[in-house]
Amino acid sequence: MKDNLDGVATFVQVVEAGSFALAAERMNLTRSAVGKAVSRLEARLGVRLIHRSTRSQSLTTEGQSYYEGCVRALAELDNAEAALDHSGIEPSGRLRVSVPEAFGHLCVAPVMLDLARQHPKLQIDLSFTDRMTDLVEEGIDLAVRIGELRDSTTLAARHLGTQHVVIGASPDYLARHGTPASIDDLADHIGIGYSIGGNVAPCWGGAVMTGGDGGVQPVRIRSQISMDDIQAIAAAAIDGYGLAWLPCWLLTRFTQSGVLVPVLGNYRVRSQEIYAVWPKVRHLRAKTRVAIDALKERIPAMIGA
Repeated sequence: MKDNLDGVATFVQVVEAGSFALAAERMNLTRSAVGKAVSRLEARLGVRLIHRSTRSQSLTTEGQSYYEGCVRALAELDNAEAALDHSGIEPSGRLRVSVPEAFGHLCVAPVMLDLARQHPKLQIDLSFTDRMTDLVEEGIDLAVRIGELRDSTTLAARHLGTQHVVIGASPDYLARHGTPASIDDLADHIGIGYSIGGNVAPCWGGAVMTGGDGGVQPVRIRSQISMDDIQAIAAAAIDGYGLAWLPCWLLTRFTQSGVLVPVLGNYRVRSQEIYAVWPKVRHLRAKTRVAIDALKERIPAMIGA
């Protein structure tokens, strides 16, 4: 049985990665080791599975059929192992987690560090990026996402809390430019924009704020500079450059020390939901389940939800 499985997972990784080099990177192996594993598999089966050239690779007819069978077999093995996880086995193995940069550093990382201390057999690989990762394609076990989720037949999700966003400014900036008393006053101020993929998000101009009476008003403010990192935006606000939209969990860290103060506290921009997201499986592995449970337990208190 062991001989039958030798090289199968490597072959599947090569197919799904689209190249030997990328498969080797994902598996923490050398390209040579990956190539040899697939070659040994082909020799044992007596068929060519992958057409190789210096610039491309493609599955043979036999390779496509074998790949589909391997995927089904490996899925059944995963399900069998996951079923064992429910029997109280200690969570173990590598857990790949993708998180937004600022939220990941300040809120998710502490949870994962505590989880690693509690479960020594668990190996957590934490990746910080604001890019929308493809969990299935990139082999990621779990991700934390902020905002509206797209409909997906391949992903499952669990709600972790609600992120509220408010305006923050430094005392120095407000001393120089005055404190806005209404949304209309924002037209006389400078805003620090948040950009995503080269496009400025509609936080300034086009955004609306909701007051305590439920009324909605458009926001008009000029923005000279934009950044794609929320912590850099906070730093610019602390330096007195302008007003910044900041999530409450971040702004609170700076209001406690007095370097930033909330502005128009009776108004808020539309809130955003925070989710744990993972590839759909029949049985959730213990390593993933324990991480989701830890996030659900800790995150609401961190964000004031």
